[in-house]
Amino acid sequence: MLRYLPFLLILALTIYAFIDCLNTPESEVKHLPKVVWVIIILLFSIVGPVVWLFAGKDRVASGGGGRARRTQWVAPDDNPEFLKSLRDEQEKKDKDKDKD
Repeated sequence: MLRYLPFLLILALTIYAFIDCLNTPESEVKHLPKVVWVIIILLFSIVGPVVWLFAGKDRVASGGGGRARRTQWVAPDDNPEFLKSLRDEQEKKDKDKDKD
């Protein structure tokens, strides 16, 4: 069983890089077109995914942890823009009522 571990790790790395490449917007892909990166990842099983992870994608450096921080989802009742749009909508309804 242990002898299959390197092959499984290579396969997992290739699958991860392949899916990461497919999910990356074209604007964030560096150096080569996205289709070429997919071909490189699939043809060169160890080198392709490693090169993709280090050089193929714009990675945003963040202050902590070395991972890019994604924008967090904000619930509508905590979102000031959403609350403002509700107030504006309510004011518009009130003005329409006053006209009638």
